[in-house]
Amino acid sequence: MTALTTPSEAPGAASAPADERLARTHPLVRLLRRPEMGALVAALAIFVYFSVATSAFLSPAGAATWLYSASLFGIMAVAVAMLMIGGEFDLSAGAMTGTTGLLVGAFTTQWGMNLWLAMLLALLIALSVGAFNGFLVVRTGIPSFIVTLGTFFILQGLNLAGTKLVTGQVAIQGMTLVPGFDAGKVIFGSTIPVAGVNLKVSVFWWLGITAVASWILLRTRYGNWIFAIGGQLQSAVQTGVPVKRTRIGLFMGTAAAGWLVGMLSLFDVATVQATTGIGQEFIYIICAVVGGCLLTGGYGSAIGAALGALIYGMILQGIVFAQWDNNWLKAFLGGMLLLAVLVNLSVRRQAGVRA
Repeated sequence: MTALTTPSEAPGAASAPADERLARTHPLVRLLRRPEMGALVAALAIFVYFSVATSAFLSPAGAATWLYSASLFGIMAVAVAMLMIGGEFDLSAGAMTGTTGLLVGAFTTQWGMNLWLAMLLALLIALSVGAFNGFLVVRTGIPSFIVTLGTFFILQGLNLAGTKLVTGQVAIQGMTLVPGFDAGKVIFGSTIPVAGVNLKVSVFWWLGITAVASWILLRTRYGNWIFAIGGQLQSAVQTGVPVKRTRIGLFMGTAAAGWLVGMLSLFDVATVQATTGIGQEFIYIICAVVGGCLLTGGYGSAIGAALGALIYGMILQGIVFAQWDNNWLKAFLGGMLLLAVLVNLSVRRQAGVRA
């Protein structure tokens, strides 16, 4: 009985060329291609520099300060990164952090509403605004940049005019007198000692949000949908990905993150300004881009966005500790953004990732 011989086994037959995508890649190469690697290197460099340049940076109080700053920006940056991976932007994200805090403050201090009910109602309002943004984008085809820019101005106006109308000033105070404030502070404004450093609870919220977002992006079907609609929209539609539902969910995610940051800020300082969060939406985007997200969508990392926020937090406080002129911060932000875009473009081309 004669054994069957495949063409590749036949004597003198030329071996078929291997598909590059199926070829084994060295683990180090795969690691270097990760979106967050550039941010990790930059974070280490900045950490070392400020550790050497000023003694206050590594002191328990100093470390707690820049970690707290990084945590608030990091929670929002992770949510914004997921939205950017899906190919969209949310310029109302910063204003949302102030809106939710103002709502809870007004509901409780002005109208006597139960604190937990006020927080729930503020969350529902935030989710409704996020769903509204997503619905307009998917239903009309208007770029999310324009839709959320409009929402940003609406929220900014409501925050300022509404607060003045209700309280006669541009801030809401007296939260410490609200029944249940101390219980809420345990969840959103407490301090937890770790290795001699008194860390704000927001740091642990930040780590948890980053872990959950990474799991969603890398281990779930919903994460695959996010990458698909951001990188290959037409292919995603043809393969049955629920594009509209996924996009609306992402906008609601940024709104929910805005609510969380609003609560963390509110319970930390027990007051909220009508201008809280205004202008910070661009910082969230910069953190996401520094962390490896492409402005064109389809590529990025939640861990990278968290590292981008860590970089910003270290620079923000490191400049103060080093007694530099605070105006240098803006120059650093611009330079970080341009450098991150160039590095990400180079990595994308080398990794064969399409925008």
